[in-house]
Amino acid sequence: MGYGVFIHRSDSIYDDSPAERYQFPSQYFGRVQACVGDWIIYYEPRKVADTKGYFAVARVQQVINDPSVPGMFLAIIEPGSYLDFARPVPFSNDAGVIERGLLNDAGAISGRAQSAVRALSPSDFGRIVSLGLDQAEPLLPRNDPELPVDGFAEEQTPFVFEEARERTSFLSSRIVRDRVFRQVVLRAYDERCAVTGLKLINGGGRAEVEAAHIRPVEASGPDVVSNGIALSGTAHWMFDRGLISLSDELEILISRQANDADGIRGIINRTGRALVPMRGSDRPHPHFLRWHRENCFKH
Repeated sequence: MGYGVFIHRSDSIYDDSPAERYQFPSQYFGRVQACVGDWIIYYEPRKVADTKGYFAVARVQQVINDPSVPGMFLAIIEPGSYLDFARPVPFSNDAGVIERGLLNDAGAISGRAQSAVRALSPSDFGRIVSLGLDQAEPLLPRNDPELPVDGFAEEQTPFVFEEARERTSFLSSRIVRDRVFRQVVLRAYDERCAVTGLKLINGGGRAEVEAAHIRPVEASGPDVVSNGIALSGTAHWMFDRGLISLSDELEILISRQANDADGIRGIINRTGRALVPMRGSDRPHPHFLRWHRENCFKH
């Protein structure tokens, strides 16, 4: 087992779904196989417009032959392991290249930087994850500002995984995941409710909007921004209970079982469609919307 970097573009020609699978050709089989049972970091190349850099972490469960494309393989991502970074990490910063294993003996960037799949040292993995999940920016609101979060304080120093169980516990922590997911979704939606269009800030300067999973975690919904939507408390309550849903075209649907359909229409933004993030890959994925309509929405 070992850490790795998987390059993924939002406009990829491959049949990738980062929270579920990563498609790759045979030339990378050995490198991907070496990551089975361990964590990888997704990276979007610098040449991509508005690149996210290192943008997520996930755990590889197994590698299988792609049943639909001869000669291709799929790295299956362990359900529930994918997590978008709260802060996408650039390729380099003032201190230099973040992934230092890419430097050759002369200190220049080696050809390894062009590899779609490459091994990642434990120190580079820890550095990237530390920067990506940094909480210098508060993940708010919280119910108890004095409650520590698994040792993950507001002012954080870089951490080092001393044992495998430590990294697994940290990256799998539901508390950490919920707070990171909230920050990622609220940033994507500019802290504005997708249904009402309202951007309400409380007396402490904190957004009242909540981050909702479209397909819940309890139903194997991943912590990926395209499975999230920013909703006010009332809209969130209605969404979870199936009184409202979204079409693939993001039209806001109202259940026939709602006892105050006119009242619901009164709080929906004037377009009748959900407001969405600017970045296309952050928008609600039809796969998750379909699940919500089929399993939650009261037709």
